[in-house]
Amino acid sequence: MKISSKFQIDSERKAFDKQHRKTISFNMKQYNAAVSRGMNEYVDLDLAKERSSYLKEKVLNNWDQYLLEFETNFTNNGGEVYWAKDSKELIDQLIEILNEEESTSVVKSKSMTTEEVELNEHLEENNIEVVETDLGEFIVQVAGEKPYHIVTPAMHKSKEDVAELFCEKFNTPIESTPEELTAFVRDRLRRKFLDADVGITGANFILPDIGAVALTENEGNGLMTMAFPKIHIVIAGIEKLIPSYKDLTRFWPILATHGTGQKVTVYSSIITGPKKGDEKNGPERMIVFLLDNGRTELFAKDDQYSALKCIRCGSCLNACPVYKNIGGYTYNSTYSGPIGAIITPHLNGMKDFGHLSFASSLCGKCKDVCPVNIDIPQLLLFNRRDYVRQNSKKVENTIVKSAGYFLEKRKRLDLFPHGIKNISLGNMAKKVWGPRRSFPVFKESFSSQWKNKKIE
Repeated sequence: MKISSKFQIDSERKAFDKQHRKTISFNMKQYNAAVSRGMNEYVDLDLAKERSSYLKEKVLNNWDQYLLEFETNFTNNGGEVYWAKDSKELIDQLIEILNEEESTSVVKSKSMTTEEVELNEHLEENNIEVVETDLGEFIVQVAGEKPYHIVTPAMHKSKEDVAELFCEKFNTPIESTPEELTAFVRDRLRRKFLDADVGITGANFILPDIGAVALTENEGNGLMTMAFPKIHIVIAGIEKLIPSYKDLTRFWPILATHGTGQKVTVYSSIITGPKKGDEKNGPERMIVFLLDNGRTELFAKDDQYSALKCIRCGSCLNACPVYKNIGGYTYNSTYSGPIGAIITPHLNGMKDFGHLSFASSLCGKCKDVCPVNIDIPQLLLFNRRDYVRQNSKKVENTIVKSAGYFLEKRKRLDLFPHGIKNISLGNMAKKVWGPRRSFPVFKESFSSQWKNKKIE
């Protein structure tokens, strides 16, 4: 089955799943309330967004220089930098390092980039245990699922769903409260942190001027993932740069506010490399993988490159009426929602994933909430244009041109009697609208109704 066909089937099924809608609506309601309070903390939110957007644009205009500056400074700090053009190259290098270190256990903090390269599956294929340490990621890993949302991996599950899952997998009491389940996971993971050979994290931001990685999270799991094991590995997309560590005073609050509604996330760390000779704590070895995986190809697009400014706050997903109806799994990609619909076709191929750019009403809410002012609706239109250019067929082109010819002038359109319009448009509506909506029946042309003064 084509990926686009599966998308249509899954969309219809999920949109009419009342339990799913109830769960998502409840969780979104909590998010919206928190974010609304967070936005009020800004005296001039529009100015903050404008400045954040400018800084990300500045990075893209000097991308190569910032990347090389980071490599130089991070290496001088004692760290190691590996470059990967795609997922395969990254995985091959990573597995080689883990085998050299004779690593058999890995703890991993929340990271969408590691999901992008399907890290967990590859580690398990090489008999390396990998444990997710973010609570939401841990839940979906136990369930054998992928993250449902960029920021909230288990958004699609209610507390009853989690209690039932843990009862089945760990024999915890079915009546366990969220607090009891969290305590259970905390105790279980603490042992994993102590036993793991390697900790793998993503990076919220890369800081070229001091050769460091900035990591922000709410549970402390990221902090322990990088500090407890003897080796800390960071996997980050090359677009995660910001010009300077001083810019964190701007990006950390705006990411927290748009992601969860907080003034600032609970744990925010700046990691400049492995521990020095006189330091007692921290990893003995630190490696940063810089992943391209289609990002430079997206950068080459004059119309769509600004999607690389995204800081993965997830606000566009929470604002999108389409995402809230069809959910995260329907997209069948690591990055879902409006921003996923833009970048996925460039990362995974326009031919297979170009249809995602049509999964939008273009209402503009995603643009309104974006903390770095990405014009998401406009970029979706550019993607649609490219998809049509690459995949259009002669028959389709002929139909579109013919339709344009008759729609251009009212007299031409009125050449068709209402009976023909009902048959042709009715058949089209069944395919496009589905079986739950009926197309209006034409009884008389608009021109005729206007002439006879039936329209006021």
